[in-house]
Order: sequence, then C-alpha cells, then structure tokens
Amino acid sequence: QVQLVESGGGLVQPRGSLRLSCAASGSIFGINVMGWYRQAPGKERELVARITNNGGITNYADSVKGRFTISRDNAKNTAYLQMNSLKPEDTAVYYCKFTLVAGPIPYKYVEVWGQGTLVTVSS
Repeated sequence: QVQLVESGGGLVQPRGSLRLSCAASGSIFGINVMGWYRQAPGKERELVARITNNGGITNYADSVKGRFTISRDNAKNTAYLQMNSLKPEDTAVYYCKFTLVAGPIPYKYVEVWGQGTLVTVSS
C-alpha cells in the first residue's frame, strides 16, 4: 500500500515562510502528478499547486502565484511546497495528493492523499 506522509506545517507570522514536504512510500512504479491542496475552515478544498513528471509543468492558484513554489525530487518520491510571503488567508490544512502507478504486479493507477498538515499564519 502506498502512503504519503506530510511534514513542515506549523505557526508562522505574516510575511514569513514555511516549506512543506510530502514523501511517498510503498511499491511505486512512477509518480505522474504531485499536487498540493488546502482546506480552510468552512471552505471547500482547493488546488494550490501541482507539478507533472513529464516536462515538469507547474500550475498555481491565482491566490498563491508568485509566492509559492512547488518542486519534486523523484529519487526521494517527495514533493515540496515552498511558501513565502505568507498571509493570514493562507491558513488552512494542506494536503498533498499524488497520481501514480503502484504495485505489486499487476500495477494499477491510483490517487493517494496525505494526512494533512496545519499551517497557521497569525501574528
């Protein structure tokens, strides 16, 4: 079974920075897309950023464009989200989601979510 473990959340002041990590473990043939989502209290879960394997194409929500950067380390099966210039409205539980091909044989296409990590931006 593939699992995603997140880390890096916490309390940070406005204009501060945090770096989130999401590491996958298990029988993995390849990870196609790595993404970060967030859900604030009383709101729907929204896509924050994603990155593809083929070409490394990235997409960002307008609200974080220019402040957040998503990256991946395929050797470590890990995604990162560098968050700079944080604002109170960035406060949310952040979830990673990987689209991947998993084993054992026969391999199958699956989507796997992390457990979530809380980011609180407050003075």
